[in-house]
Formats: sequence, C-alpha cells, structure tokens
Amino acid sequence: MRLWSIHPKYLDSKGLVAVWREGLLAQKCLAGQTRGYNNHPQLNRFKDTPTPMHAIGSYLEGVYEEADKRDYNFDLTKIVFENRRVELTVNNRQVEYEWQHYMNKIKVRDPDRYNKLFKIKVPDAHAMFEVVNGRIESWEIIS
Repeated sequence: MRLWSIHPKYLDSKGLVAVWREGLLAQKCLAGQTRGYNNHPQLNRFKDTPTPMHAIGSYLEGVYEEADKRDYNFDLTKIVFENRRVELTVNNRQVEYEWQHYMNKIKVRDPDRYNKLFKIKVPDAHAMFEVVNGRIESWEIIS
C-alpha cells in the first residue's frame, strides 16, 4: 500500500489508478471492513487523527480531483466522508523520500514522464498536507 504524500498531479496513469484503489482499501481498513492491511504503517497517519474516516476522505478527494481533471471516471460516491476537509502535516524529508521513490519507479515505467518531472527538485505535496521540517516519517518502510 502506498498513499503518496506527493501531489497526485505528478502520478502517471498507473500510479493515479493505483493510489485511488489503495486509498479505497485504506478507507475500508479504517472502517473495520477488511481483515488484511489493518496494521499497515501507511494507515497510521490517518489513524492518529481525531477523525480517521474524514482524513482518508480528504485524501481520496484530492486524488479524485486530479482524476477528474484528466477525465478519468472515478466514482466520487465511493468516498464515505467527502467535503470534510482535514489537514495534516508531513515532514519535508518524507516528501523528498517519496519523490525519489516515485522517480525511480517511473524512470523504468514511464521514461517520458520521468524526463518531464526530472527537473523538479521540491515537489508539491498532496493538497491536504502542510509540509513541515522533519525526518522521514516513523511509519515509512524504507527500502
């Protein structure tokens, strides 16, 4: 499961579809509707909020908005709690780590997109996140 902190505008088509599906799975986990992935570390930043379902809803809305800009046919009704904006912080080193991880993926998967994004040194974060100074997040699994 990868719930990117980087803005969904950077994701290629496979990445955007994958993060939508994984976000929906995270929503099911947070709602107690699945057995698997319930203890996945990427869920912790949502679990640690006062309203985890609203937080994942905000995350999914950001993904949906990007998909809508691209004329993808994502189903907004799959978001259980929409229109309840939740803002979280993310550490700048986490965003940097994810950016390098993503760039390594698309270098092979989508070289054209890689070449377009290669010049970006500090990517925007997903709209629900405020970037603050700090280390890679404790929930990250470093490969």
